[in-house]
This record gives sequence, C-alpha cells and structure tokens, in this order.
Amino acid sequence: MLSGRTIGFIGAGNMAEALISGLLHGKRITPAQLLASDINASKVARLRENYKIEAASTNRDVAKQADVLVLAVEPQVLDEALADLGVVIREETLLISVAAGYPIARIAHYVPGTTQIVRSMPNTPSLIREGVTAVAYDDRLSDAHASIVRALFESIGQVVKVEEGALDAVTGLSGGGPAYVYVMIEALADGGVKAGLPRETAQLLAAQTVSGAARMVLELREHPGMLKDRVASPGGTTISGLHELERGGLRATLISAVEAATRRSQELGTTI
Repeated sequence: MLSGRTIGFIGAGNMAEALISGLLHGKRITPAQLLASDINASKVARLRENYKIEAASTNRDVAKQADVLVLAVEPQVLDEALADLGVVIREETLLISVAAGYPIARIAHYVPGTTQIVRSMPNTPSLIREGVTAVAYDDRLSDAHASIVRALFESIGQVVKVEEGALDAVTGLSGGGPAYVYVMIEALADGGVKAGLPRETAQLLAAQTVSGAARMVLELREHPGMLKDRVASPGGTTISGLHELERGGLRATLISAVEAATRRSQELGTTI
C-alpha cells in the first residue's frame, strides 16, 4: 500500500524522525520515497545524513510532490503553514496531522479541495517503535487511505481508531502518559536507593519492572486489578506497599492528572 507513494513531512522534528525511522526499519519504503522540509535547515540536513531521504527547500516543494503529506509542526504555526500550502496541495493527497488540539475542520478550511484528512495523536515512545497512536477521520476517507494511515503508524507501534472528540482524552492519557510513568520510575528508584540499593541498580530494577508489568497487561489481556491481586499475598510485603499507595492517593492523583491534561488539550483547541 506504500509502494510507489511519496511521503512528505512538513516539519523535521522528533515525530517526523520517528516515522521515517520506523518506515525504513520495517523496510516498508525506500529513502527515495521520503522527503521533508523545515524552517530549521539543520534538522532536514540531519535527516538526510542519517536516513538518506530527500530534502526540499520549501514546504510547497514537499506538498507538490507528496502523495501522503504529514503535518508535523507545532499547532501554533499550523495556520501559517496551511495558508501557504492550501493552493498547491492536490485533491487526492492524503493529509495527516500530528498537531495536538488542531481540529480536522480547521485543516479543511485551508484545504477545501480534499476530504482525505486524518488527525492523529502519537506519543514519544514512538521514537523506539514502542508507541501508540490514536487516529481520527470521518467516513469520507477512502479505504485505501485508511490502510495507508494504519501502515504508517504501525511502523512506530500500535494504532487505535477513535472519534475526533476523544482525541483530547487520548492526549491526556497516552500523550502525556509517558511523563507520568517516568516520574513513577524515578520515584521507585528513589525508594530503592533509600532502602540501600545503588542508584544504577535501583533504576534498572524500576524501569524493567514497569516495562515487564506493562507487557503482562498487553499480552495476557487480563484486568490490571487481577494481575495486582496475584502479587499481593495475604499479610505480605506487596499488600503493605499497596496500602501506602492508597494512603497517598496515587490512584486518584493519576486520574486527576489525565483529567487536567485533557482539559488543557481542550483549551488549546480553542485558543490556537
């Protein structure tokens, strides 16, 4: 489905690099099919050096050539970028935005000639092909383009389709979620250090414990509560630790964090 198609990136930052790296790693595409532009020429030069992709001097050059155009710039500058690109984007071009809070209707305003628009929310573990991306689009998107979208984001992790209205919640959960987990890993490691472990050992134990526990949830497909109960034996060490987590309000705090991030995403969508 990606064979023979040119994929262009407006913006050459982390998410563009994650997608380029994932596509090439999976041998889904050749470097000659990829091109990028960025206001910062050094970013494009780095991608060209590292991945041998094609570089373009302007955003318009990318848009004119791309069969699939990935809008990988900050939402605050997307208005300006689309205003410049709208006149050159072809009707059959598939547009994919990774800009948080920027609605499909607003993209369509600048590109009225196409209905092939997708909004997505990947997360940072996509950089090591362990991400999860939520995608949203309406029923006007062709089946062929829907397959391209899935293939593109499956190169960097898992993909879920949601309604566009759910993307703010996705942003609050999986978009910001890695940062919440990093804080938990750091805190667990600090606990290990306080208990007498060397810092390096404590951090390895904490990170691998989180990674392994997550893999069990994904692979066993069991409710996390059931897996938790298996570890917490009567009168044991784990249930004592869980009691302290409940006393400290960890569960409620994490829920509140997702809610707060979701609200902020909604606010951004109205103030961009």
